[in-house]
Formats: sequence, structure tokens, C-alpha cells
Amino acid sequence: MEQEPLQAPSDTAASETPEPTTAPAGETPAPPKIDALLDELESATASAPAPATAATTTTMIEQEPGPATEPEPPTRRRFLRYILGFSVVSSLVMLAAPAIAFLVPPKAGTEGAGGKISAGTTAEIPPGKGKVVPMGSKPVIVINGEQGVTAFSAICTHLGCIVAFDETNANIVCPCHDGRFNPATGAVVSGPPPAPLQAVTVSVENDEIFLVES
Repeated sequence: MEQEPLQAPSDTAASETPEPTTAPAGETPAPPKIDALLDELESATASAPAPATAATTTTMIEQEPGPATEPEPPTRRRFLRYILGFSVVSSLVMLAAPAIAFLVPPKAGTEGAGGKISAGTTAEIPPGKGKVVPMGSKPVIVINGEQGVTAFSAICTHLGCIVAFDETNANIVCPCHDGRFNPATGAVVSGPPPAPLQAVTVSVENDEIFLVES
């Protein structure tokens, strides 16, 4: 086969080849897409919200309402405390009542003729009742019982506490250590007292009770 001779490129093809664009002297040409990307980044940065700081987060947490606290229900320990406190108060009142009755009696004893001191009337100390009254500087317990009106020193022979009349058991009781005495004779019935109560002479005249000084 015969080979066809190679033809030289025509002037038309040479003219279709684009000539490279030359930048002015001293300037570096920038790709056309970089400017557009920079503009988009600046716009996105300006419109994005600022990140929450630690202070902002703390404020938001503090403003959130917490769960409502309910009152603590009564417990067994609290109930026992109430019972114990009531028992202590009752004991103190029992100890203080005879002393208060002696120090501030409803009616102070008045000294009559012949060394007699009025302790009150049978209306003030009716049957089945007892009362601590002063006889000079000493407390005396006066009892209006089945055996009649009797009186004894109100100072317990154990440790010197002031005794009182126990209407329920119809005897004289020392509130300090539960020593008990017979209201008719002053003898020890039970408890630690080593000796009976000292008797005081008493007389009743026209429903008025007198303590006679010995």
C-alpha cells in the first residue's frame, strides 16, 4: 500500500488554539474561585451564633427551678424524742411542785396565841387532800385523811427532798427516789428512807387547822 503524505497543520487550526492570558507585570494572577470562597466563609462566620460560655451555662442552670422539697415525714426517732421530752418535763414538774408550794404557799401561816400557826381551814384542805405549808422556816405537810388531820415534817429522811401527798395511793411520797410514808403515822412504807417523818402536833378549832410549836 502506498502511504499518504503527511499534511502540515492548517492555519485555521493554529488560530483556534487560545493564547495564554498574561497578567500585568509585578502582579500574581489569582484563581477566580478563591475570592468567592472567602466571601462565603465571611458571611457564614458573621451569621453564626456565638458559642455559649461557662458563665452563660451557669446562669441558665441557676435559673432552672429545682424540684419542690417536701416536708420531712415524722420518724420513729422524732416520736421517741417527744415522749422522752414529755417524761423529763413531767418529772421536773413533780419535783418542783412541792418546793413551789412551800416557797409560795396560797396562804401564809399566821402565828396565833400559845405558839400556834394557822395552816388553813378544812375547806382549803378537804378530806382526801394534803398540802405543804410553812411552819417558820420549815416545811410541814398537813393531811386530811380517814384518820383525821395529821401533820409531819415535809423533809424526806433520805436526802432531804420535799415530800408531797399522793392522792391516788393515799400516802406521802418523796418524788426524788419514790420513798413512801404512812399518812397516819409518818412511818416508812417503801423506798430508801431510813427513818419515818417527824410528827408535828396539830389541832382543829372551828374548822381552822393549827400547827402547834413544840
